[in-house]
Parts: sequence; structure tokens; C-alpha cells
Amino acid sequence: MRIGFLLLSGVMLTVACASKPEPAQSPGPRTPAPAAPPRSDLEKRVARLELRLMDREAQVEELQKRLEETMQEVVRAMAKLQTLASRAEAASGIAEAEVALQPLTAVRGQTAAPEATQASRLLRESSSEFDKENYGGAVYLANQAKALAGAARGRLAADERGPERPGETAFALPIHLKASTRGNVRVAPGTAARIEFAVDAGDDLIGYSYVDEWIRIGDEAGRSGWIFRTPVTRQ
Repeated sequence: MRIGFLLLSGVMLTVACASKPEPAQSPGPRTPAPAAPPRSDLEKRVARLELRLMDREAQVEELQKRLEETMQEVVRAMAKLQTLASRAEAASGIAEAEVALQPLTAVRGQTAAPEATQASRLLRESSSEFDKENYGGAVYLANQAKALAGAARGRLAADERGPERPGETAFALPIHLKASTRGNVRVAPGTAARIEFAVDAGDDLIGYSYVDEWIRIGDEAGRSGWIFRTPVTRQ
């Protein structure tokens, strides 16, 4: 009897232990997600410069559009006026512009420089105005094309000289300059550099970049070099 009681008690204890729920395990500490690395001052500065560049490019596009509209107004005005330009003068101007563009297309196979591309377009417009007997407008456009072709030759000559010089800063756009007095154009910025050629008062120049007070320029003949800022002015 006692043995049966003990056996019954053991069975009941076993059942009770099996039915007792196990304690819930508390979740371990959650690993936080890695934080984004802080942006450095250089990255922030680059972002600001990119925004400024976008703004500057938009301004340049707007100014270029206004310039083209102004040129078209000049051409239309010349068409309405009795200008002194003759058919022969217009034909001569177009021929000179074509000659100025030939070295750019013959050497490189295409007018890759921005100035050369625009010069080709102006030359086509000049021929169109010539066909309309607007000889004044044809001369005006041909002269613009010739000046841009010279600027393109100056830019290509500057590019062929190699990398930029220390401290050299490029202008946002080529700047039309004019020599106010006679001045020397040197192979490098500085009075100790060799003189390449000289410009006379009234010569048209194109400025591409600068180092301190020295300007890298080119002329319609395709020559290029460095000139001190004093002998030149904006057109």
C-alpha cells in the first residue's frame, strides 16, 4: 500500500514538472545600426562649389542667349539700313573668315574648340545674309567669325604648351581684350621670361587665364603668351 502511494506521488510530481512553463528568456541587447559617418568640411565645401558652378553655368547660358539675340538684332538693323558695305567687301570678309577657320579643320578634322564651333555657325549666317544682299550684316558676322577663329587658335596653342602653371586661374569664359599701349608678350608670366612678340595699341586679344597680374592671351594670328595686365583693357 505504501509502495503504491509512493509510486503515485512520483508520477504526479513528474507530470507537474513537465507542465510547468519554462521562464521566458529576455532578449539580448540590440546592436545599434552603424551611424552615417560625418561629412567632412572638404565634402561640404565641394558640395557648395558644385552648387555655385551650376548657378554660374546657368548664368553663362543666359548671357550667351542674350548675346546671340543682340547680334541678330544688329544684323536685322543693318539689313534695313543703307550701309556702305559693298558686295565685294562682304565677299572679302567671308573669304578671310574661311581662311582663318581652315587650320582648325585641316589639322584636327573638326572644329572642336567652342570658339571655332561658334565661328563656323557665324560664317554660315554671314553667307546667308550675303545671299539676301545684306552686305553690312554679312561683313559684321564674318568679322565676328574671324575673331572667334583667332581666339580658337590661341586657345589650342595654349593647350599644346602643357599643364597649367602653379596658381593659374582660368576665366569662366574667354575675355575680349584690347591693347591700350604697346606691350611685350612673354613665354611665361614674369619679366625674366623670354619675349615672344609685341602687341601695339588697338590690337584685339583674347584672355584665357591669369597668374597674379599676368594674363595668358591669344591673338587673331594664333599667337599666344603672357602679358602684364597694365597694357590691356576690356573691349
